[in-house]
Amino acid sequence: MAEKETPPIILQFAPLNSSVDEGFWHSFSSLKLDKLGIDDSPISITGFSGPCSHPQVSNHLTLLSESLPLEEESLIGTTSHGNRNKCPVPGILYNTNTVESFNKLDKQSLLKAEAKKIWEDIQSGKALEDSSVLSRFLVISFADLKKWSFRYWFAFPALVLDPPVSLIELKPASEYFSSEEAESVSAACNDWRDSDLTTDVPFFLVSVSSDSKASIRHLKDWEACQGDHQKLLFGFYDPCHLPSNPGWPLRNYLALIRSRWNLETVWFFCYRESRGFADLNLSLVGQASVTLSSGESAETVPNSVGWELNKGKRVPRSISLANSMDPTRLAVSAVDLNLKLMRWRALPSLNLNVLSSVKCLLLGAGTLGCQVARTLMGWGIRNITFVDYGKVAMSNPVRQSLYTFEDCVGRGEFKAVAAVKSLKQIFPAMETSGVVMAIPMPGHPISSQEEDSVLGDCKRLSDLIESHDAVFLLTDTRESRWLPSLLCANANKIAINAALGFDSYMVMRHGAGPTSLSDDMQNLDINKTNTQRLGCYFCNDVVAPQDSMTDRTLDQQCTVTRPGLAPIAGALAVELLVGVLQHPHGINAKGDNSSLSNTGNNDDSPLGILPHQIRGSVSQFSQITLLGQASNSCTACSETVSFSF
Repeated sequence: MAEKETPPIILQFAPLNSSVDEGFWHSFSSLKLDKLGIDDSPISITGFSGPCSHPQVSNHLTLLSESLPLEEESLIGTTSHGNRNKCPVPGILYNTNTVESFNKLDKQSLLKAEAKKIWEDIQSGKALEDSSVLSRFLVISFADLKKWSFRYWFAFPALVLDPPVSLIELKPASEYFSSEEAESVSAACNDWRDSDLTTDVPFFLVSVSSDSKASIRHLKDWEACQGDHQKLLFGFYDPCHLPSNPGWPLRNYLALIRSRWNLETVWFFCYRESRGFADLNLSLVGQASVTLSSGESAETVPNSVGWELNKGKRVPRSISLANSMDPTRLAVSAVDLNLKLMRWRALPSLNLNVLSSVKCLLLGAGTLGCQVARTLMGWGIRNITFVDYGKVAMSNPVRQSLYTFEDCVGRGEFKAVAAVKSLKQIFPAMETSGVVMAIPMPGHPISSQEEDSVLGDCKRLSDLIESHDAVFLLTDTRESRWLPSLLCANANKIAINAALGFDSYMVMRHGAGPTSLSDDMQNLDINKTNTQRLGCYFCNDVVAPQDSMTDRTLDQQCTVTRPGLAPIAGALAVELLVGVLQHPHGINAKGDNSSLSNTGNNDDSPLGILPHQIRGSVSQFSQITLLGQASNSCTACSETVSFSF
């Protein structure tokens, strides 16, 4: 009795899944609102994929903000190549203006149109030159920008071969190759992936010679590979992690192989990775039988399938981004990303809550004030108050980064007001305010009619310092820093001073006030950490501050400095503040010397040394750190002055 013939095993492919980053919807919303309007023409987009890199998780085709073209008229998006984790895949987006139009879309016709493109690319040979076209995809969507909700549906068109492909065998690649071959194949794959020219080429040939040497070649080199190999496999980046199924890209790959080379038996290599390197235990090698159809022709496009299932059902997906889609909230998330990444490895002990909650008072909104404000924002500091009495002049915008030409036309905007507006434009989540006020200065005579106004300014300045955690002294004159220095010492506030010469700068932090150690700081052994208070800006003066503004020439009236000084000094001033905020002793931290950076004796500060003063010269390209103790005769921070005040 004749044995029954075993029916062939139909090769089953693991479906491809999609993933859409929130940034894509944000970028698309801007494109729709600002440029597209009601234009519902198809938009060429770029998806990103790659080989599976985890034994239990498949890779997805992902849409990012960069998936959209730079110009809405562009039919092909501008995409950077050479990123091993972001292999570009061409796609098209059909966005409708109404939900009714979305529901009425002829999805089968759209799928057939994309499948036809794939078939034409196979017949024309384009797929050999750019194999990514084998993985074309399409997305249909409806964006409800009033509610920030999005309905969308992916399709990954796959040509249906008739008769279907049958599986002869499938095994881990490590079991198919000998140990010598496996080592050579792994090395060749790693070289292919490490090269910027080939890392994002998803389909390729694996040739293994009789001496167990492997090489990876482009599909267009298939003819050249004939006769010089013992094994020839058709490799592809497999996004699937399953041990018994190849991924979805193999479907169109087999259609290409059958149509171009008329092969009936195909060895394929499902390339998968682990930790960025080839993993032949995870990768698969299979043999498939591709039976040629007698009636097949280049003009006849095969049937196609490919609409993505949503939890097993043929329905679209939807997402509501009402909370996270607000641009301000997205900006907060993006701005905080760099700081949060610092905590991963570089600074695990970085206290972000301290930075986000600190309130900074900037006395002076000129060249230094603009630089300090920008750097504070970079450190995640959200609350900034400006105090300045000047207006934006025509000469300011090129040196003072918060101002533009529009701020100085006419009579000019007050700097304190313009700076606030600029910060809000840069980052809408800033809590910032501006105070237009002149700081009372010693040595400047006032009339009897001005006494009440000046006393009011003194009270107002005192209240501002009391309500902030850190004060930056960034004004143009020395005497304008005296009263703030005194008030900061009296209130025990962190005071950071930055001053510029023509080609030199000085940045320093004032020490704690003479009488305002808090109860918890009194519990510290201050004698071990700081034998004496650090000095302030006026501790080395032998005379009281005087009027330095009267009878001055134009170059003496203006802050004439080399343009590179303010960014340097402003950045150092902010770094000093952050160092104080992160130091366990805070304002009472002792002054470190730069030599500590080589001795490793500064374990208290996670950011490195915390100096008292930094002085630098760009004419000599030099910088030194100095330490100065508080003077008992200081006109700004001594106990005598503080008590009398």
